[in-house]
Amino acid sequence: MSRHGHCRCALLLLLAALPLTAQPGSLEIVVRVAPTAGRPEPVRHLTIYLLRKSFAEIQQEAEQAEPQTDFVAFVERLKVSPELKQWMLRKQSVRLSGTEFTQELSADDILNIPEFLEAYLARNAGDVTVGFPRARYDERDRERNPEKYEREKRHYLEQVRKTIETLPHTKDGLDLYLTHLDAEQRWRREQAERRRRVRHHALELAQTRYLAAQTETDLNGRAGFVNLPAGRYWLSTLEGEALVGDARLRWDVPVEIRPGASTRIELSNLNGKLPQESPQ
Repeated sequence: MSRHGHCRCALLLLLAALPLTAQPGSLEIVVRVAPTAGRPEPVRHLTIYLLRKSFAEIQQEAEQAEPQTDFVAFVERLKVSPELKQWMLRKQSVRLSGTEFTQELSADDILNIPEFLEAYLARNAGDVTVGFPRARYDERDRERNPEKYEREKRHYLEQVRKTIETLPHTKDGLDLYLTHLDAEQRWRREQAERRRRVRHHALELAQTRYLAAQTETDLNGRAGFVNLPAGRYWLSTLEGEALVGDARLRWDVPVEIRPGASTRIELSNLNGKLPQESPQ
């Protein structure tokens, strides 16, 4: 065979192979969900997204892109004493309320943190039933007789320490005097705001950067895509849910589109996830 003939044969073989690799594929979807002790039913009008990346991975990407809420910076912004800030950082908590909080307070915590001592004294100073020690130091001696002032104050605080250690129930209720300093709700709001930003970013990525196509199921729970480039995709309902009786499901399922082939997949209880199982 001539050189020209060889080249022509090679070209024909190449052209014959190209359509096979370049041919698009199609995807047929059926969504059927069974409620508890019930038969599978078609899920109607459910929006399905065809993604180039799983929604779980997209959520992780959004999570990593959003800076973590800085607990140290949050505490530093609080208008409390340096001693209380150090306590918060050590405990990794800004909650100053509840039985667990008061029970865990040590005598050192109360005596060394101005806000705690003030709250403890306000709670107990008027309680004559426990024989609470009385302060005998005079604030006027702070300048005119500082040695006497320090001696009597130290003696008083030693008595307070003994009261805390021997009568731990005297700590009960001191958190009522700290409500204006409790920053737990503020901290939770900052964390919730970050979660809101992460969620919004993940949905935005899924519906823009990683979206290949989207569709909606018909009255028979069917949907599909045509002319899809071959490759690996994910079928996701994002935060949408299929509601059938008591069943609530979402999907984030991989699917392989083959060149020139039609792929069929069923979304059901078997490959669905409960909403609470989805990454937060």
